[in-house]
Amino acid sequence: MQYRNLGKWGLKVSEIALGSWVTALADDAAVQTATQTIDAAFDAGINFFDCADAYSGGEAERFLGKVLSRHARSEYVVSSKVFFPMGKGANDWGLSRKHIIEQLDKTLANLGVDYVDLYFCHRFDPTTPIEETMQVLSDLVAAGKILYYGVSEWSPVQLTQALAAIKELHLRPLSVIQPQYNMADRYIEDEMLGICAQNGVGVTVFSPLAQGLLTGKYRKGQPLPAGSRATWQADKQINHLLTEENLNKVEKLLPIAKELNVPLSVLALSWILRKKEISSVITGASRPAQLQQNALASGFPLSESVLAEIDAILDYHPFVRKIG
Repeated sequence: MQYRNLGKWGLKVSEIALGSWVTALADDAAVQTATQTIDAAFDAGINFFDCADAYSGGEAERFLGKVLSRHARSEYVVSSKVFFPMGKGANDWGLSRKHIIEQLDKTLANLGVDYVDLYFCHRFDPTTPIEETMQVLSDLVAAGKILYYGVSEWSPVQLTQALAAIKELHLRPLSVIQPQYNMADRYIEDEMLGICAQNGVGVTVFSPLAQGLLTGKYRKGQPLPAGSRATWQADKQINHLLTEENLNKVEKLLPIAKELNVPLSVLALSWILRKKEISSVITGASRPAQLQQNALASGFPLSESVLAEIDAILDYHPFVRKIG
């Protein structure tokens, strides 16, 4: 496993991280498998574990904290997020000072830690002044409850507004973002990566395999694999990605992975890591073998000719509007 700095900052995170969004905890067997997967992550050299207060209503944080407690606090980097409703009250959601402070205290209790390494604003809150949100996050860094803070799914304009507010108010810096990024969704290349590079902000991306599209298990003209996410996911995110265009790209990418003697997932993850602005790639894994396979992408080199071949297949065209 190789490690990268979080943007310009001193924290080192593993190139491959383990996320908790789809961690199954339905029964004892599922808990055992999830525990073994985290153990496999440590064995593979992964030190970054991502979570959120909203995942399984806090149960994901409690489970992760229990497993991580078997390791020294210095051995791992753990993150969480805040924004989504955690109750029925008017202040049980969003990015107000009240909600952030209350939820962070619950997150720390759930994880069984004194501080979280990274803390993200899960979404943008249009009902709260951005100055209020940045101020409380800066205050929490000063209090030692979080070490680095950032945002997740925010637009380039919202991120720029946050950076401006921090500069104007002389706050502790925003250090990291967590956007979606994969071969099927490259929007952060247009503006976001440039903003982060200019400001030394680390980038830890999620959904790197596009909900499973880039694992190669969904094939053109073939039925959905039994038990796959496309057969049970409530919001149908993966189903919306199973377009003819995307499946055609998968068919063209598979021979490249075969030539390199790696699974398509490793090709997709190493392709993301080609960008020096990316600090870490947050992967999901339902079993240890899947985690071990994903970890192979760290340090896996892709030649310029392979990258050119991939770019020709993906055929990405940034949105550009001529002004003037």
